[in-house]
Amino acid sequence: MLDVRERPEFVERALLVGIYRELYEEPEARSLLDELGELVTTLGIEVKGDFLSRVQKLNARHLVGSGKLEDIIVQAETLDADCIVFDNELSPAQQRNLEAATKLCVVDRQEIILDIFNRRAQTKEAQLQVSLARMEWSLPRLKRAWTHLGRQGGGGSGAARGEGEQQIEIDRRIVRKRIGQMRAELAEVRKHRATQRKTRARIPIPNAAIVGYTNAGKSSLLRRLTHADVLVADKLFATLDTTTRRVELPNGNPLLLTDTVGFVRNLPHRLVEAFKATLEEAVLSEFLIHVLDAGQPRAQEFYKTTMDVLKELGADQKRIITVFNKVDTVEDRGILPALKALDPESVFISVHTGEGLEDLQTKMQDMIADRVIQMELSIPHDRSDLIAVLHQHGHVLESKYEYETVELIASLPKRIENQFSPFAKTGNQ
Repeated sequence: MLDVRERPEFVERALLVGIYRELYEEPEARSLLDELGELVTTLGIEVKGDFLSRVQKLNARHLVGSGKLEDIIVQAETLDADCIVFDNELSPAQQRNLEAATKLCVVDRQEIILDIFNRRAQTKEAQLQVSLARMEWSLPRLKRAWTHLGRQGGGGSGAARGEGEQQIEIDRRIVRKRIGQMRAELAEVRKHRATQRKTRARIPIPNAAIVGYTNAGKSSLLRRLTHADVLVADKLFATLDTTTRRVELPNGNPLLLTDTVGFVRNLPHRLVEAFKATLEEAVLSEFLIHVLDAGQPRAQEFYKTTMDVLKELGADQKRIITVFNKVDTVEDRGILPALKALDPESVFISVHTGEGLEDLQTKMQDMIADRVIQMELSIPHDRSDLIAVLHQHGHVLESKYEYETVELIASLPKRIENQFSPFAKTGNQ
């Protein structure tokens, strides 16, 4: 695949830059710059410092005026930074102009997130989605990939420039063709996923999706509830692929639980579109578990971010259990009532210590109570197939082997109730 970025082999030290226009925007700009620092650190790049500044008017050539640009250059030199990362989105021309002026690698938030996604994608679908997003992002930046052609032939001759322009056009056609191929491949993969989903839908087990801001503890919660081997890391976007595991609730009822890709503010639009397939689990689930970090000072804003994305997906009307995780890290518990006000039915937990997990599981049970029925059954020994179905899709509470039958008390999904009705004893609920 064509690499449209000519950057240094090693980028180790970054200066972060955030630009805002109105005074009231400063707190949000500072928060976003702090988040950008986490994203950059996720790539293994050390953040040496940051530059946050207000400008009255954005500059078309460098985003900032000459005075601010000089200040950025001086700070980068003082910190010995080899990369400047803008929180603001840069046009291809601004990116080129800034690199020419600073003599350093210059990237923006979009490119940082694209790089993280590119490193973390594991499944074929996620890899295709990321590759497609990167290709679409790179198309207007192709000119940079062929700057070496201008150095061929010597003397800056018209022939050399012509060769470069001709090669750029060839390159653009290659990229557009590859974009078309990737879209077709992605359509096939999604078709396969839809088939898998239909197969799963025939299995009468209720399902829920875990959603929320990245690094809030979604994967940790899935691992704690299901005792499954799920990747858990204290990094933004530690996992990009949906993971579904079966959990046994305390009353024995089974539930399929799916972890989804985390949300983040100012996610590149092309990635929102590319990753909607991974968020379809939220749309198709019976209820959602919305996880937030109770110790995050901007938890209320993150709550709104997630709810906005769910609304965009058409999933905001689903039943939602709001979960504030990491309460063990909250030193001032006086802030909890303000969080509770976001959702009076919310639950406070700590995946690390186990605090509140019983309350959460009770609420999960309540969410699927209308999907489950308890029955007393008398099943002949020659219908061991039915007993196997009970163990697979329901929960056997009591069993007693008689001469001709097995006497059972079991909770099972209502969708398979008809299979067992002929063997039900009187007085079933």
